[in-house]
Order: sequence, then structure tokens, then C-alpha cells
Amino acid sequence: MPNFVIKPAVRTNNITYAVRDIVVMANEVAKTGKEMLYLNIGDPNLFDWEPPKHLVEETYKAMLKNFNGYAPSSGIKQAVQAIEKEAEKKGIKNVQDIFVTTGASEAIDICLTALVNDGENVLTPTPGYPLYTAIQSKLQTMENPYYLDENNGWQPNIEDIKGKINSKTRAIILINPNNPTGSNSSPETLKHIIDLAIEHNLVIFADEIYDKLLMDGKKHTSIAALNSEVPMITFGGLSKNYMVPGFRIGWGIVSGNKTILKDYIEAINKLLRARLSANHPEQYGIAPALLGDQSHLEVAMKKLTSRRNLTVEMMNAVPGISCVAPEGAFYAFPRLHNVTDDAHWTSQLIKETGVVVVPGSGFGQMPGTQHFRIVFLPPENILEKAYKAIASFNGKYIEKFEKVGVK
Repeated sequence: MPNFVIKPAVRTNNITYAVRDIVVMANEVAKTGKEMLYLNIGDPNLFDWEPPKHLVEETYKAMLKNFNGYAPSSGIKQAVQAIEKEAEKKGIKNVQDIFVTTGASEAIDICLTALVNDGENVLTPTPGYPLYTAIQSKLQTMENPYYLDENNGWQPNIEDIKGKINSKTRAIILINPNNPTGSNSSPETLKHIIDLAIEHNLVIFADEIYDKLLMDGKKHTSIAALNSEVPMITFGGLSKNYMVPGFRIGWGIVSGNKTILKDYIEAINKLLRARLSANHPEQYGIAPALLGDQSHLEVAMKKLTSRRNLTVEMMNAVPGISCVAPEGAFYAFPRLHNVTDDAHWTSQLIKETGVVVVPGSGFGQMPGTQHFRIVFLPPENILEKAYKAIASFNGKYIEKFEKVGVK
């Protein structure tokens, strides 16, 4: 037998993904026979949601026609054309390139890899989706989080962003609507971000994967629609709006000044060619999804609005918990006011109640604050049962742990 240990690459040391990591603990609890209530993963298909039938049918037809080989590196023609029309609907002008990827995650990974060198940094929203920090850890770039303002509906804090920009900053990431808070950035906020990008020669990465999931009649503004010269990449996909996360189909739309973007676009395409192509038959679902019947969205938003309302009402009724009402996506990010360690609180919640949520520390948060993320996709009877369990647990937790210190 070999007598040595294989050491993993240093670049993996700081990679965590709280959304999935918490499942390891939940699986152990489930083995004890406890009823589990999962509010941790944003997968609509685990609950009472289905994708539009015409999307699935066209994908199935593509498979039967044996479109099962490699696709062009940037995506099949009809998919790219449909995404271009989608960009036009969003008001995005001066589009320089469009590419289809294996989920929006791959698009984000490729675009960061093509841009950022060792020692450079990218402004990353906090709270924000942990994929971004994971990729930056892999690339060994410097962390540079900027905070969202909980007291201002989780809008990006412009003054904080200003203070974080330095000579090594290459880009700013915007998740809008935001995961995990469900916030929807205002046009005024977006214009301030554009001004900073112009002043400091930054690329804007606009993650708009939830752009069709808005409540209360709110409208989504694509930041790329507000300026046609600033270099921007708008990320989208089928996963959330069209409820097929398992298809792993996403895309990037590059817009802005052609001269400025030329070399960067070629670098992106080098990486696209090197990985061959995104899933082929699933790309045939892009055009029918984007250009076809959208009635599923109306049904989805009625359900999501009702479940959002229940979430906000019941969370704000719990002593020691407050919850800013999300305007988009299907997440809420309640605050724990009398808790000093949200990861410990979450682990105890899972063990004692079977309710699975994700600690706020997995998404980043203002120092000294504690949160947890809720996915309110499940039916209302499940949500109500889970929220009652949280309410009962929170008081007992504070009495047991906070008065003597967390151990």
C-alpha cells in the first residue's frame, strides 16, 4: 500500500457551498426517522411546480431527432437568435456576443476566468450567491465583498462599493433579483453602479437569472439597458424562470463598446471552444421557452406571492426574528436578533425540528448580524408547519444557548 497522502490543491481550501453542505447534516438527521421539511434548495421541481409543456416537448423532439452530439461552442443558431430577441425585449443594445452554457454557473465561471488575474479582485455582493466566492477562491483572486443594505430593502450600498474599489478591482457583480434576499435593485441604484463602472473602468456582471419572477407588480430593470457603452455581461437561463434547473442551460449576453470588449470576448470564446459545448438537445428548448407562451409565469407569481406573504407574516411574528419582504425570486433572508452564531442555530434547528434552512453566514452578511435563508417554494401547508416549528424552536434556543453562551 502507498504510504503517502495526496494533498489537494491549495485553491480548494476556501471553497464552500452552504446550500449543499447543509444537506450532509440533514441526511444524518433524516436517518433517525425524523420528518424533514426542506427549505434549503431553490429547485421548483421538488415541489408543486412544472416547466411549460412546450419547452419539454421541443427538447424531447430534439432528442428523438438525434440532436445528441456536440453543439457549436457558442450554442445552436436558433437558441442564440432567441436570446438576442430576449435581449432586445430587455432593452439591451450594442450586443457584441451571445453564448449558451451549461447553466448560468458555467457562464459566470468562464467570464470570471477570462478576466481576473492572480491578486486582482471583483466586487461581490454580500449577501450573495456562494458560487461567486467559490469561483474566486479557485482562481485565487482577492476577496472584495460589498454589502447590501438591509435597512434599504437589501439594495446595494453604493457608498460601501465606492470605498471598496481599488487599483486591482476588475469588475462588479450584481445579482438582481438577489439570491438570497429576493431584493430588486432600483433604476437609481443601477445608474450609480454604472457611474462607478465608468469612473473605474470596470466590467459589470449582471446575474439576472430570476428576472421574470417579480411580485407586487414590480418591474425588473436590466442594468445593460441603461447604458450601451459600458462593458457588461448579462447572465440568464432556463433554470428558474422556466423551472428546469436540471437542464443546466444558461447564457451570457455581452454588450458595450466593441473596441473595449474585443480581446475579452476572444478570451471568453477560447474557453468556450476548449470545453466543446453546452448540453445539445436541451438548447432546443430555449427558443420555445423565450418566444412561446408565458402563461406559466402568471400562475407561478400568484403562488409565489401568496407563499412570500405567508413567509414574511409568520417570520415577523416570531420574537427576535425580522424579515424584509422580498420582491423577487423565491427566497427570504430573515434576521436573528438574539442569536450570536447562525450556523449553530441552523444546525440545532435541523437536529431538533427537521426544518432545513441555510445559515446566513453561507451567503455572507454584515459583521455582527445573523441570518438564515428560506426557500418558499413548498406548498403553504409545509411552509406553515415549518414556520411554526421555527417559532417554537427559536425561543427555546435563546433560553438554552444564548443566556449561557453558545457551545
